[in-house]
Amino acid sequence: MSIQNAYLLSVLDGLKARSAHEPEFLQAVEEVLESLEPVIEADPRYEQQNIIGRIVEPERVVMFRVPWVDDSGKVQVNRGYRVQFNSAIGPYKGGLRFHPTVDLSVIKFLGFEQIFKNSLTTLPMGGGKGGSDFDPKGKSDGEVMRFCQSFMTELQRHIGPDTDVPAGDIGVGAREIGYMFGQYKKIRDEFTGVLTGKGLSYGGSLARTEATGFGLCYFADAQLRDNGMSFQGKRVVISGSGNVAIYANQKCTQLGGKVIAMSDSNGYIVDENGIDHKIIKEIKEVKRARIKTYLEYVPTAKYVETVAGQPNGLWTVPCDIALPCATQNEICEADAKALIANGCIGVFEGANMPSTPGAIAAYQAAGILFAPAKASNAGGVATSGLEMSQNSERLSWTFEEVDAKLKGIMEGIYAACAAAAEKYGMKGNIQAGANIAGFLKVADAMLWQGI
Repeated sequence: MSIQNAYLLSVLDGLKARSAHEPEFLQAVEEVLESLEPVIEADPRYEQQNIIGRIVEPERVVMFRVPWVDDSGKVQVNRGYRVQFNSAIGPYKGGLRFHPTVDLSVIKFLGFEQIFKNSLTTLPMGGGKGGSDFDPKGKSDGEVMRFCQSFMTELQRHIGPDTDVPAGDIGVGAREIGYMFGQYKKIRDEFTGVLTGKGLSYGGSLARTEATGFGLCYFADAQLRDNGMSFQGKRVVISGSGNVAIYANQKCTQLGGKVIAMSDSNGYIVDENGIDHKIIKEIKEVKRARIKTYLEYVPTAKYVETVAGQPNGLWTVPCDIALPCATQNEICEADAKALIANGCIGVFEGANMPSTPGAIAAYQAAGILFAPAKASNAGGVATSGLEMSQNSERLSWTFEEVDAKLKGIMEGIYAACAAAAEKYGMKGNIQAGANIAGFLKVADAMLWQGI
């Protein structure tokens, strides 16, 4: 699908000229704008007030150096980022990613997606994202602590419980959040809900750890049921083996699916008897080892090494359902076609923008179910929003209360996406529905608030 509307084209062309060196960001913007043509044409106010021209520019971009001392006493320097993209419906909200691939384009793409994802949750949260090109892999706890303290020493001046509330993303788990929260509290002399994903002993929410993976499966389940199907008896392939992948495995197994393959950046495992999420959790969260270690627990499993520059063979494993939970653009057009050829009935995104435009076009041409990340992986930020509510109330809810709210939110997001798609003549196109439903709430708030 290509954009025909003159106004949308002019905004996109201007953005391409200004941000030519930011491919991930431009990809994310183009994917959203393609869906918005019927909305823009139905209401002239969006063009008159140049809502699109404003929504594609972040309200604020902060970039800073992060000096820290490694275990050998050497001073290292990384780059830190926070992109505060849109605060029309609430304080900026979005994760921090610590990974060598982090640059401004990646953070802007994530922040832009976050605007619509947060809007879809129905909670009062604007869109933001941040992080650093620091790699926590292979670093000692002391090195990670010193990095996090230095990172927060700068970041603290730009965030706050009613301004911007970061959370975790790739490379930022409970350990990193704890170190950053401790530093914020020390510098600001205040104990507030400034970060989400906190430990349970100091203001965290039950079910937050599980939320993105559980939410993904609640969304997928709603979409499957709406199309007369379910997880029951389905073979599932999940990419990644981090937080999202682990809990997606747990929930889809509970819903009757069987996870037969999972991966990390070194390779993937196949276990036809079903991969136990508890073993992956032990390998990744306790031992911090590679997924190949699974063979020590289950010798009958198969391990395939990933070769740099070669296609990822994970998507050639025959399955009914694919849950990409690793990173952006991990499924290319060839991978999508391999999934479809092997009988895959649905791709539900757990990572942010894991499918390339070519892959999405292939899903749509084949007529298989597709759930875009901004809708299907919104469970994490939804539960972060619930953590903010608990912090504001100075109360903790039970696991069951939070999980029930999460399930309700995810089913509500699916219903909103399906309804928006149908209203604008694209019935069944959940990608378009997510973009439209997410956009309308933010655009309406922007119209009310003036220029």
